Amino acid sequence: MMDKALQEAKYRHEFKYLCTEAQLAILSSRLSGILPKDKHVDSDGIYRIKSLYFDDRNNRCYYENEDGVSPREKFRIRIYGNSPDKISLECKRKEQGKIHKTSCNLSMEEFIFLAYGKGSIPFEKLPPLAQKLQILRMTDGMEPKVIVAYERTPYVYKNGNVRITFDRNITSSTQVEQFFNGNIRKRPILPVGMQLLEVKYDEYLPDPIYHALILENMQRTEFSKYYLCRRYFI
Repeated sequence: MMDKALQEAKYRHEFKYLCTEAQLAILSSRLSGILPKDKHVDSDGIYRIKSLYFDDRNNRCYYENEDGVSPREKFRIRIYGNSPDKISLECKRKEQGKIHKTSCNLSMEEFIFLAYGKGSIPFEKLPPLAQKLQILRMTDGMEPKVIVAYERTPYVYKNGNVRITFDRNITSSTQVEQFFNGNIRKRPILPVGMQLLEVKYDEYLPDPIYHALILENMQRTEFSKYYLCRRYFI
């Protein structure tokens, strides 16, 4: 039975499309007149995301994504650039085509403990979400499997809690022990010239945004970045 917290969770729509750089240029021109960018972007209008994804000893998260299992969850630890200033643990749950994400901040000590099993932190001292990951580490062998890194251009709109993102230069690395290293070996996961568009919103997508996003030949994909990055290593 679903627990009370999940029953009350806010689920969002999320759609992903493979696009050419030319298509993103057209979309950028259309959206920039009606949507502001996220206030946290760098001076060049983007931010650089790096995520450390976990999976269990049977690669359950990978195969559940491949098979379209619902509901399903995956854990990741996210930083921006290579900075340790903000380390976020996130759990992304997908159910009946909608997404819910929970998160908490981690100290460096908590990161090292959860990611690499080094050090010792009393279970009750961990944030609730970290406690859940720790249980999965102990019971299912949940551990870091791959690093996913990319550059994101984010547009936001208050009504409908809309978030439109352009994710470019998506790369993967299995050097999970070098998460904060800016010089790890990485490989691109999409064909040359292809990027990823993500459209997220709560209950509705306002008409001006909907019409701005209409382009021919955009290919919708159900696969996550995690799946696309891990498929080369399984």
